[in-house]
Amino acid sequence: MNCANLRGVIEIEESGELAVFHMGHGKANAFDLEFCEAIVTQLEALNQSSRRAVVITGQGQIFSAGVDLLRVLDGGSVYLKSFLPALKRAFETLFCFPKPVVAAINGHAIAGGCVLALAADQRLMASQAGRIGIPELAVGVPFPTLALEIMRHAVAPRHFRELVYLGATLSPTEAKEKGLVDETVDAEKLLDKALAAAEALAAVPPEVFAITKRQLCDPVMKRVREDAGRFDAAVEELWRSPATLTAIKAYVERTFKKSKA
Repeated sequence: MNCANLRGVIEIEESGELAVFHMGHGKANAFDLEFCEAIVTQLEALNQSSRRAVVITGQGQIFSAGVDLLRVLDGGSVYLKSFLPALKRAFETLFCFPKPVVAAINGHAIAGGCVLALAADQRLMASQAGRIGIPELAVGVPFPTLALEIMRHAVAPRHFRELVYLGATLSPTEAKEKGLVDETVDAEKLLDKALAAAEALAAVPPEVFAITKRQLCDPVMKRVREDAGRFDAAVEELWRSPATLTAIKAYVERTFKKSKA
């Protein structure tokens, strides 16, 4: 197996015709500007490579904890102006990636981390792992249009509004029942199972898989493009508003108190 690193943020491990996309950004794979840019850079390189499918996974007990809210508070409105488009590009690059992508969800996948997992073609979660869900409204922030449409694409309609409005984070078993993940497996077998799933998808002729994926994803991206003019400016304005930054600060303080209790 060959490995390549991008500034310690992402490690690509080659396994035959497959690639394992190991996220290793800090302790929680939290999205900041640099991490989003690294995701796009590595996916674009993999698209040009001979790898026929990708397995994306995290580290330790965390797949991804979502947006780095401390960085948002530190950078404020100016930082968000650069960060939110970078986050959108990272989600879009994975969601529209023409080769098969399997998410091996090794631990917590919260907010943007959940969206990243749902952007994959197939999702396996360790049965002993943490929680998965989209608590954006509980934090007090709106969904970028693309993130919401990725959710709508992946989740059964009967569960979609509940997951969005209530913002609950679910156990692996609950996540399977709600359609957030396709399968739960023992943690020790997660990567092997994900590789097997990627191998099965990679058996489809690449051109056939790519056009089929476009047929599935293009209607989603069409809705995103149509809605972007109506919603994205307002979403960005809300993220950058003093009231939202105050809500983020309060959420961070509550969360840190729980983690220390």
